[in-house]
Amino acid sequence: MPDAFVKTAPAGDLGMFEAEAAGLEELRRAGEIRVPAVLEVGVRDGQSYIALERLSLERPSTGVTRQMGEQLARLHAHTAERHGWSRDNTIGPTPQPNAESADWVAFFRERRLGFQLALAAQNGYRGELAEAGAEVLERLPRLFEGYRPQPSLLHGDLWGGNWGAADGEPVIFDPAVYYGDRETDLAMTRLFGGFGREFYAAYESAWPLAPGHEPRVALYQLYHVLNHLNLFGSGYLGQALALMRRLLAGELA
Repeated sequence: MPDAFVKTAPAGDLGMFEAEAAGLEELRRAGEIRVPAVLEVGVRDGQSYIALERLSLERPSTGVTRQMGEQLARLHAHTAERHGWSRDNTIGPTPQPNAESADWVAFFRERRLGFQLALAAQNGYRGELAEAGAEVLERLPRLFEGYRPQPSLLHGDLWGGNWGAADGEPVIFDPAVYYGDRETDLAMTRLFGGFGREFYAAYESAWPLAPGHEPRVALYQLYHVLNHLNLFGSGYLGQALALMRRLLAGELA
């Protein structure tokens, strides 16, 4: 095997790596943004693993940052007939159900926010979080009046740590691929930083977002903050509640 970057997990998590490999292949077939080649996926010595092409990452230049915005817009132009994907995968190590649906609002309510809220309840986060979460789910259609997003090919977990530059061009990795509203990828880029203004300007120039997209940023970020709450604990509880209050007091009032 050539020089590789190898991730490992318990043998029972092989499906997580198989789904990651399938997601990277879906992105590779689109041919818009470079992804690391998958060299091997399997189980050895009681550990599951995925071996990827080793890339020498570098700090993205202004030009590469601009190129990333342009290429992401082109990636999002690859569409499917339904939201979701042909298989379930994970967001980090958390299961991410992708059963396909023609209705984006129903998909996001049931397979994204609703799923994470159910996990949060299992993890002991009830009370205010559960009550506010139920209200957000109930009012969700208000954010989509007059807006029907097409199912775009998404990276799915596009924070600053999951992209970089290699050989002078953008590269993305660690995806949680599915087809859905392209605004979800853009909202994630704004959650933890790592994308310069050139990125957003280039994306908008290539494919402007729909008028009225701003209120949905908090909604789409809430999915990832709930996932962090379920993965890393109560340090994310305040942020999740703040996003819910913002939605209920303003955008969903």
